[in-house]
Amino acid sequence: MRTFFLQTTVVILAINVVSFFYLPEVLWSMVIFGPLILLGLHDITQKSHSILRNFPVLGHMRFLLEEIRPEMYQYFVESDTSGRPFSREQRSVVYARAKNTRDTIPFGTVEDVYETGYEWVNHSLSPKKMGHADVRVMIGGPDCKQPYSASLLNISAMSFGALSKNAVIALNQGAKIGGFAHNTGEGGVSPYHLQGGDLIWQVGTGYFGCRDKEGKFCPDTFTDNALREQVKMVEIKLSQGAKPGHGGILPAAKLTAEIAKIRDVPMGKDVDSPPGHTAFTNPLEFIDFVTQLRELSGGKPIGFKLCVGKRREFIAICKAMQETGIAPDFVTVDGGEGGTGAAPMEFSNHIGTPLVEGLIFVHNVLVGFDLRKKVKIISSGKMTSGFGLVKRLALGADICNSARAMMMALGCIQARKCNSNLCPVGVTTQNPSLFGALVPEEKSQRVNNYHRNTVDSACQIMGAMGLEKAEELRPWHLMRR
Repeated sequence: MRTFFLQTTVVILAINVVSFFYLPEVLWSMVIFGPLILLGLHDITQKSHSILRNFPVLGHMRFLLEEIRPEMYQYFVESDTSGRPFSREQRSVVYARAKNTRDTIPFGTVEDVYETGYEWVNHSLSPKKMGHADVRVMIGGPDCKQPYSASLLNISAMSFGALSKNAVIALNQGAKIGGFAHNTGEGGVSPYHLQGGDLIWQVGTGYFGCRDKEGKFCPDTFTDNALREQVKMVEIKLSQGAKPGHGGILPAAKLTAEIAKIRDVPMGKDVDSPPGHTAFTNPLEFIDFVTQLRELSGGKPIGFKLCVGKRREFIAICKAMQETGIAPDFVTVDGGEGGTGAAPMEFSNHIGTPLVEGLIFVHNVLVGFDLRKKVKIISSGKMTSGFGLVKRLALGADICNSARAMMMALGCIQARKCNSNLCPVGVTTQNPSLFGALVPEEKSQRVNNYHRNTVDSACQIMGAMGLEKAEELRPWHLMRR
């Protein structure tokens, strides 16, 4: 191909030289051929890409096709149920409910109901009626002075930096409209989180929003943020499902001066949070830290988030709770299948307990230590539908958080460019020309619509099962082939 390109280039140049004397109009062809020849010569001489050296000009098609492959796969290859991480059927129900359009399906299910792993719940001949008020959950143990009434479905942790400011504004405004909570993610409380919606402030290993000059926990700055009226709960992030044992990652391409100022980090390089906390080193110190945050926050609910790893470590935390008589108000269980803006492939694919096993384990351990009545469980990770809510409640959760479904309500098309700063719909980019297309006033309504319609769906399912309260759900209600 390289030889063919060089031969063609010589022929084109020769024709144009001759045309200069006999047919000058032909020289206009160099407007097209000139840039292509220069590009091809550059391809032949560069040393980074072998395919361009062997296939000058034409080799660029490979990179173009690689760029648009995720979108083309969605549109032309995948079936309604085969897409990953979310199938077209899952994405479509989020879009429909966010837009308040038709969310029913015709002609029957496309699921193979006899396939191993198929799940369902059994209905009752005496169905009940259940509403949103019946599924709100009060979070706050005996040591909590300001318990919080939480919705069944809330926005999972996504920070400003991972998301654009317009996306954060839309999410928080949607939370305000619908009366549900918005987790800030570990990036701290930004001005864009303060749109009136209830906040769960997440404190990660980087202590963004409550750190001193050395990057360690600072009680004074924590108090300043924790006492905000809008902050209803505080969540200590021990680990997350998409990259447990690995600190948060904000690529340098997405780090703006504003984000750097909010997080108090330098510009020009990736913001990598430490894999572990420096404020405590063992379970007893961790319980002391929980107590400290509860006091500094004025008695607001304090909890922690983790993806289950070594099971004995969670048991050790529960043993510390039992010995001290002090327990957090909630535990957020994240599954190994959870989402993130950026994670090493190996961590995302092969580290951390999946949600079902992790959720059941945490519930059972808390029951075994006689702590379950004090500690609420929040399920986090890969949930889009009312059935997904019911499933997690049956397995031990009190309420659920969702991140990627909320992103889809904002307009996310699963382009999977979150770590590149090139999100085509403006959700996960800091490029003003891209996130400017996301209009918070419009998208906040869609976030609220999705929340309301999904909780409605869960209530209808539980009512069809003959239940009057979500607390009546048990693991045996969930059937699995």
